[in-house]
Amino acid sequence: MRWARAEWGPLYGALRARGGPPAIPMTLAAVSLTALLQYVQNQPWGFRAVEAAGAVRAQDPWWLALLRTPLSLFVPALDLPVWGALAQILCVFGIAEICLGRLRTLTVAYAATLAGTLYARLGIALGPHSPLGLPASDALVVDTGPSAAVVGLAVFVAARYGARTTAVLVPVAIVAEVLAKDNLAGKEHLAALLATGALCAVSAVRGRCGGRTPCQSRPGRRAGRGSGLPPIQSWTARRGPAQRRSWR
Repeated sequence: MRWARAEWGPLYGALRARGGPPAIPMTLAAVSLTALLQYVQNQPWGFRAVEAAGAVRAQDPWWLALLRTPLSLFVPALDLPVWGALAQILCVFGIAEICLGRLRTLTVAYAATLAGTLYARLGIALGPHSPLGLPASDALVVDTGPSAAVVGLAVFVAARYGARTTAVLVPVAIVAEVLAKDNLAGKEHLAALLATGALCAVSAVRGRCGGRTPCQSRPGRRAGRGSGLPPIQSWTARRGPAQRRSWR
């Protein structure tokens, strides 16, 4: 119990302070969009429309893949149960939206998804004989679904709220997935983790230098910033009595 409180206590506190359905409108919209796309793509009249708007393949031209990638995040994979995608979006996107805000959640989700999409092209170029390569047949695989975004958001939120064990266990699980089943999805998840790691590093640097911690004390800053007094008064307050008398 003590370990759980130390691991997830800050995250739970943030969710309790800001949580509830009114705090996750984007997540609820994403769940609704995913359910709608699932229904449409399983209709004879809707399959080609969803494929044209949100199905990404490594063989697609760059510009077309980039246009389709945002919507592809909400198109459930045809070979997986839709309830899994809906549950992932509701839980992980909901937690991220509450803790990170809508813009940052979308940024991390899109970066993770785009990293997986770009990796697929690199992996096919490397070929099946490379440890990071993919067979040429994977160029025809339809690459959709929220899993890469979910992996990225889970690690980003865990790292941001100090859940270090969780932030380590998620990548370990992905590596185990790739070792057990070496396929396109698993390696795309690894690419999503690398992109998320870069975002975590950028966020950490900005947090240190954005005005809350060590960067405030860098040399060259004007005196008085940390004292609450104007610069002249703060400087005068630090001078000894003899120094103050010498100016009279």
